[in-house]
Amino acid sequence: MNRPAFAGANRVGKVLAFALLLTTIGCDRITKQAARTKLMGAPTQSYFAGTVQLEYAENTGAFLSLGSQLPEWARTTLLRVGVALALAALVLIALKYQWSGFALAGASLTFAGGVSNLLDRIFRGSVVDFMSIGVGPIRTGIFNVADVAIIVGGVLLIRGRGGIRRRPAS
Repeated sequence: MNRPAFAGANRVGKVLAFALLLTTIGCDRITKQAARTKLMGAPTQSYFAGTVQLEYAENTGAFLSLGSQLPEWARTTLLRVGVALALAALVLIALKYQWSGFALAGASLTFAGGVSNLLDRIFRGSVVDFMSIGVGPIRTGIFNVADVAIIVGGVLLIRGRGGIRRRPAS
């Protein structure tokens, strides 16, 4: 049987995407635990002339606390059920269309960040955030490793749209 030279590349890509997923979740879980033990109740720590700040925060909303003021039933529906459904849809679409390259890496990062934050919401009721960056008065909101993974994953998904098949694999 003649197989193209690149036939095993898709398998390697899937293994690497899975490793990226596990590494991202692991890094997020470890840094959140470190934030709970080292930053909770401690004053803000500044590095690089205040460019990077570490401070503990629990976020009951989404990114940048969006939705934190919603009633509990609405937050549960949107941030647990809605996110779980969106993550499941991401995986199903990536598998159905056999994403590869940047698209697969982006899906892995987005899924990993989403799952890690979802686990916090399910088991803790809030997400641990602990870092911000900025210069002078211009600062980001407080975020975590999972948030970075979601954003980088989204950028890679946009960049990798060439690795997305237009029709399902047969």
